[in-house]
Amino acid sequence: MNKEQLIALGLSEEQADKVVAGFGQMIPKSRLDEKIQEVKDLSDQIKDRDKQLEELKKVDAKGLQAKIDELQAANETAKTEYEAKLKETQLSSAVKLALAGKVHDADLVASLIDGKTIELDKDGNVAKGLDEQIKTLQESKSFLFVQDPGNQPPAFKGAKPADGNPGGTPSVSIGVDFAKTANERETVNVPEGKNPWG
Repeated sequence: MNKEQLIALGLSEEQADKVVAGFGQMIPKSRLDEKIQEVKDLSDQIKDRDKQLEELKKVDAKGLQAKIDELQAANETAKTEYEAKLKETQLSSAVKLALAGKVHDADLVASLIDGKTIELDKDGNVAKGLDEQIKTLQESKSFLFVQDPGNQPPAFKGAKPADGNPGGTPSVSIGVDFAKTANERETVNVPEGKNPWG
């Protein structure tokens, strides 16, 4: 989390500076999760190797070469799968990190991104291939993205007040003089049982 993200969360600039100075550059949770998964995968591989060694002790000399060839092929497959999984995890983390703060749901938008066209740099950050896809998604599915309030003029809703007269007298003639007393007003005689309006 950097200074700008802390300010966006409601901290003052001074408070954000103190947090960054106290903790330095924080590691995003996605990077931590990635490293935890990497350690777990390596631990699983070590357990597999131990099992394989135990099995080798049981093999006779004649079947040893066949068993070695079998294990080498299995290890090569496991290595390829591990590297593919690690690359996928790094790619997913880098894409989500690049989308953070720009979209409403980073997981949803990341699922719409084609990872085959994205390349990472040596530090595991997105080098190229993401900006074009984001631009396309912004054009076709703009509701997924957080709008930048700085780019839009404020929209005021409501009616425009009429031009008034500062003297307090209405500038429009209503056509009825409400100042007449009840005696001065015309009286209308309506025959009994008749509706005066119809």
